[in-house]
Amino acid sequence: MLGRHRELLRFAVVGGASFVITMTITYGLKFTVLTTKPVTALMIGVLVATVFSYVANREWSFRSRGGRERAHEAALFFLLSAIALGLNALPQLFSRYVLELEQPHVGLLTQEIADFVSGAIIGTLLGTVFRWWSFKKWVFPEADARPRLLRGEGRIDADIPEDPAA
Repeated sequence: MLGRHRELLRFAVVGGASFVITMTITYGLKFTVLTTKPVTALMIGVLVATVFSYVANREWSFRSRGGRERAHEAALFFLLSAIALGLNALPQLFSRYVLELEQPHVGLLTQEIADFVSGAIIGTLLGTVFRWWSFKKWVFPEADARPRLLRGEGRIDADIPEDPAA
């Protein structure tokens, strides 16, 4: 079972690390230099985490997938991540500016809980589901497209013939 879902589990680990990066940067900015711009703070946090996510997903989560030149792959990754960033920000924008769950309409605690639930929870879920689907479909479309080292064998991919002279 683990083998079948290894890619998804790795994607989830990268996502968890990206979430920690996002929250650290978001709240660091939100409570210091961007106190009046919480959505901007969230978007910056997500952007920094996206750079980490590209490298980690390419080299670990989807390490055997590919099918595109690296520049094309990176361009697609960041384009789709920008769409996911918008999806991530939508719930917090709605919470803040449509439902008016911000000061002075509500207390500071209510505002912060609403920001966390809408931005960090709902927004992250929306962005993650979109990323998982779109990365597999467009960024890393072909399974087993990149050769990989097999454990303990010191050679690349099982389908590449061994050197008979060895």
